[in-house]
Amino acid sequence: MTSPDISAQTKAPGAPHADDCAHLLNAALPAITLPATDGTLFDFTARRDGWLIVYCYPRTSAPDSPSPADWDVIPGARGCTPQSCAFRDHYRELQQKGADVVGLSTQSTAYQQEMVARLHLPFPVLSDADLALVTALKLPVFTVEGMVLTRRLTLAIRDGVIRHVFYPIENPAGHAEDVLAWLDQSGD
Repeated sequence: MTSPDISAQTKAPGAPHADDCAHLLNAALPAITLPATDGTLFDFTARRDGWLIVYCYPRTSAPDSPSPADWDVIPGARGCTPQSCAFRDHYRELQQKGADVVGLSTQSTAYQQEMVARLHLPFPVLSDADLALVTALKLPVFTVEGMVLTRRLTLAIRDGVIRHVFYPIENPAGHAEDVLAWLDQSGD
């Protein structure tokens, strides 16, 4: 299988800009299913009550594996584990506000399953290793050591439509609290 052409949306690592995601607001979700760490296929067009919060992150590293070269100098790269842990820690509160949560990266499901088990995440993480959603929604990405990685962003989805985009995310560890505050202000 050949990889989708993402050359137009791939940028050298650099500071993300809000305009990179302006096209996502009010976009309908495509009819795509992605493998989830709980062994299911996640259907983005399935009918859901309430909010679907999809937090996208570049990648996590296994505990004994080094990060890619210069990882710490790429804006927005560091912080994937603290962000996932924050969504874990606030998961019950998010559910009480009518929101369901999934994580998403371009890493394989097998790799993500290790992370979900290690971090005790109560929600599934989706693998977009084939870049289906990345390509369909033209999500902002960057390439490091041959890996195409999503930039850190969060989609707030209701009734199959992206109603809000959090991007760029400056504080990954505090981002779940930002989502909670936004849900309080959204009035839904």
